[in-house]
Amino acid sequence: MKLLIILFLFMNIFLLGESNMKFNKLSDFERSVIENKATEPPYTNEYYEHFEKGIYKCKRCNAPLFASQSKFHSGSGWPSFDEAILYSVEEYPDKDGKRTEVVCANCKAHLGHIFKGEKFTDKNVRYCINSASLDFVPYEKLKKAYFAGGCFWGVEYYLQQKRGVISVENGYMGGNVPNPTYNEVCNGNTGHLETVEVLYYPEFVSYEELAKLFFEIHDPTQKNGQGPDIGTQYLSAIFYNDQNEKEIIEKLITILKNKGLNVVTLVLSAKNKPFYKAEKYHQDYYFKNHKVPYCHSYKKRF
Repeated sequence: MKLLIILFLFMNIFLLGESNMKFNKLSDFERSVIENKATEPPYTNEYYEHFEKGIYKCKRCNAPLFASQSKFHSGSGWPSFDEAILYSVEEYPDKDGKRTEVVCANCKAHLGHIFKGEKFTDKNVRYCINSASLDFVPYEKLKKAYFAGGCFWGVEYYLQQKRGVISVENGYMGGNVPNPTYNEVCNGNTGHLETVEVLYYPEFVSYEELAKLFFEIHDPTQKNGQGPDIGTQYLSAIFYNDQNEKEIIEKLITILKNKGLNVVTLVLSAKNKPFYKAEKYHQDYYFKNHKVPYCHSYKKRF
């Protein structure tokens, strides 16, 4: 049992990535909400009637918490969301046993409470959150990264757990057939690779951190696929958006080669290579099916 606990803690340190915990300066009122679990007045708070496209991050540590598409008008007087960004919040029963508190998973800041069964939306969940616990980030300040490393289920599984990642979508990239289907890609005739599109907040997690994690969750030395998945659609590759990303990738590959790894990861430009989202049943596969990857695992390399 002690060994399992140690392994669990080790994985959390290197996989999920702890922030440096340099907290933002808070006003006295914000501190009363975030640290002392006070509740701000309803209806007059900053984000109650706010519906711009973007994300809401933790006021104290900047960790992304909620995406704007999950926000809805509940009439409660406080910002309401029917979904949190995956792995971004934690729930704890209040001491009185009547409500369930929601806190930031990264810094444990008090956010508000969660209510279930009210039927406001199809998800039947309402995160009732204090505006004082949040800051808003416009969508334009988010970035996307593209990684291919075998079956996209496994790559998605690990990258979506990285704090600072907003979402990970599975899809196809690099081929010559518009809007390919999974069966077409599997036949190996379209030229596409199974690829994940990572939407992330660059002020909390850097592109280099994501690229490092990518090299640590698959085998970048395997030429013909990944694990038992063999075929051109399973090759290791990174599609870079600009020269800066390309230089970061090449730097990391050089580090790995200096450590004795014969890295075969393809470094490809994303220009004129559209990303096609995969079928719905491929999205959040391991999360929805309560399983773990069969051909991907974490191995520290940096």
